[in-house]
Amino acid sequence: MRGFELVHPASLGEAIEILDTEDASVRPWSGGTALMLMMKTGVFQPSRLVCLGGTENSYAAIVATPDGGLRIGAMATLTSVEYSAEVMRVAPVITRAMKRLSNVRVRNVARIGGNLAHGDPHMDLPPVLSSLGAEVSITGPGGKRRVAVENLFSGYYETVLKRGELITDVIVPPQDGWASAYLKCTTRSADDWPALGVAVSVKVENKAVAAARITVAAATEKLTRLGSAEAALAKQEPSEAAFERTAEAATEEAETIDDSRGSAAYKTALLRVYVRRALRQALRNGGAQ
Repeated sequence: MRGFELVHPASLGEAIEILDTEDASVRPWSGGTALMLMMKTGVFQPSRLVCLGGTENSYAAIVATPDGGLRIGAMATLTSVEYSAEVMRVAPVITRAMKRLSNVRVRNVARIGGNLAHGDPHMDLPPVLSSLGAEVSITGPGGKRRVAVENLFSGYYETVLKRGELITDVIVPPQDGWASAYLKCTTRSADDWPALGVAVSVKVENKAVAAARITVAAATEKLTRLGSAEAALAKQEPSEAAFERTAEAATEEAETIDDSRGSAAYKTALLRVYVRRALRQALRNGGAQ
């Protein structure tokens, strides 16, 4: 691993100013769990790392919003998200997903902002957050903007973050009336990278599905919201037949890929099964999350 400069800006504005450079080897550093692996293997060699520790006091809080949702600071560790009473109250599916997200050592260090900004399609949190209708708040040289989680990712390890931009918060809207579930299939240990991750959120009104969000990750090049599958489920009474049609629509829409965890055909077969399982789990016990 080659040498690099490590700088410690005291504020978000100072960090953005340093990151606003044409040098692509200058990167932000929060937890560094993924970035350090890339550096050790030689995949990425930075000239400068910009430590975001100086922003932690302002951007690590997890708070309820006045409308009943959540605001999670980008510098919040995954462990703090896992054990947050507010997260458990508003979106317990996040808490459950954390139990099989990597391991305790990683969760103690990794930050939610870095988890999203890394752009790895195998991450567990992005599909969960997308199914909840979450957005990220982004600040950069051009000001502030908000982006839906599923629109943050533009390709394999690629995001729409522009030069100098940083994720500052994750905003989860109120979840009243929604039932959610996340399922992952791993080919190794339970906390390993998934071959497939499926997250669903469903709202049932008058015994029919009023709205649904269905998201797939790991099996595809990037996190993908499955609009056709959502449409297939809309206005249907929750049933095995409806879940089967939804699963078939999902397999037709999702463009699965080959990798070390399985072939595209294998992942398509998994998707067909796991969409049905996730919908059943979300609506189990009267639709409780």
